[in-house]
Formats: sequence, C-alpha cells, structure tokens
Amino acid sequence: MITRRFLLATPVLVLAPAAEAAEPALDALLARHVVPHRDGVNRVRYATWKAAPADLAALEAWIAQAAARRPSTLPRDESFAFWANLYNALTLKVVLEAYPVRSIRDIRSTGVPFDPKGWFGPWRTRLVTVEGRRLSLDDIEHEVMRPTFRDPLVHYAVNCASIGCPNLPPRAWRAATLAADLAAAADAYVNHPRGATVLPDGSLRVASIYTWFREDFGGTEAGVVAHLRRHAAPALAARLRPDARIAEDAYDWGLNDAVASTG
Repeated sequence: MITRRFLLATPVLVLAPAAEAAEPALDALLARHVVPHRDGVNRVRYATWKAAPADLAALEAWIAQAAARRPSTLPRDESFAFWANLYNALTLKVVLEAYPVRSIRDIRSTGVPFDPKGWFGPWRTRLVTVEGRRLSLDDIEHEVMRPTFRDPLVHYAVNCASIGCPNLPPRAWRAATLAADLAAAADAYVNHPRGATVLPDGSLRVASIYTWFREDFGGTEAGVVAHLRRHAAPALAARLRPDARIAEDAYDWGLNDAVASTG
C-alpha cells in the first residue's frame, strides 16, 4: 500500500522548464505513432512502433528518466501530468512487448498471488520504481492518482489501450495546459457515442467507467448525469435530461490498434 505521505509531501519550488524538459521526447513518439481515426477514436501504430528499435529504445529511455524524478516535490498540475504520462508510457510499453494482441486483457499480470478466477490484463504487474516504491499500473491509477487528486478528470488522462477508453492524446500532458487539455478530453469522450448515448426512450447507455468508478463522478446516478451534462455539447445537452436514467453501460476492450482500423 502506498501511503499518502509519499504522495503528498510538502511541495518545493521546481522550475517548470526543467521538470518538463523530457516531454518533447515523449511528444515525438506520440506524434509519430498515435493517429486519429475518422470514428473519433485515436489509434496507435503498434506494428510500426514495434518494428522501430530506435523508438522502442526511446520509450524505454523516457520511462527510465521519468522514474528517476521525484513527483512528491512537484506542484499539483505538474505531478498530475507526470503520473498520467508515466501511466500511458508504461501501458504502451506493455502492449508493445506483447504485440500482436487483440486486447490488453489478453496480457496477464505477473508476480502477483494466484487468483482462481484468473486475472485478465497487466494492471497488477509491478513495472516501475518511483521514489523507492515499486508500482503497477493499478497502483498508479488507484493508489496514486485517484486518491491524491480526487478529480474525475483522472479518467480522461490515463489510457488503457482500448477502443472504449478516452483517447490517448498525440502529445504528452503538461502542467501549463493541463486544465484546458483535460476539459477538452472530457468533452470529446462524453460527446462520443462510446461515452454517452441517449436511447429512444430518453434513458442512457454510458461507458462502463461511469459505473465502475461512480464514486468519482458524484457517487450516484444523478451525479454521473450531472457530470455528463457539464461536458455535453449543445446537441447532446438538448436530449440529456437532468433526471435521465442510466439503462446500461458498455465498454469495448478491443485494442486501439491502427492496423485493426480502416479509413
């Protein structure tokens, strides 16, 4: 268990240019391999990336450089961007190592106690050491980001390499533009059919993240709907009643693979 003390140490002054000096390297990789699709879902050129030893090495080098930093000393927005970028970079590394796969859930966690029900996905494998703590993807999301930042926008920042997930951006998160970029990511997801769809009877089909993590979106069905309405564009807002009922949830675990997409 990661302690809040580890995560919320008293910040010290850190100059933003130095702290974000490594982000252009991640920017270059994302810009080269993350591509928008006409259906609104960003895809990753995993096959091309895996066939490029220099780009694989660059991702490894970025992760190693990030892991050497001290996020507990960073201001809030810089810390948020650090953890989101590290999570996304580690997810890419895990998928690239296993590729080709149809879904990230085909990659099993290792080094964890036997689970008789099986454990689908790599989220419990400890992948990186930061400030002396060995962390898994689950640790970063559920023990670091969610309890530290207490912000539903965390869910739009971390990407699980799946069609159903909010988009992986083609650029690293950074403190200077974090608020605007997170708001744009939430807007894009909520207004995409995989985020929220109003059914003919006025009820909703929503992404499963709003069910799995309802506590982060107000804790109630009404809280989820209020969150959706805050980010709804006029076309969706006109149909999304404040008292709308959530009838179902769905999530596409297919890999966000550019090779698997068309157009």
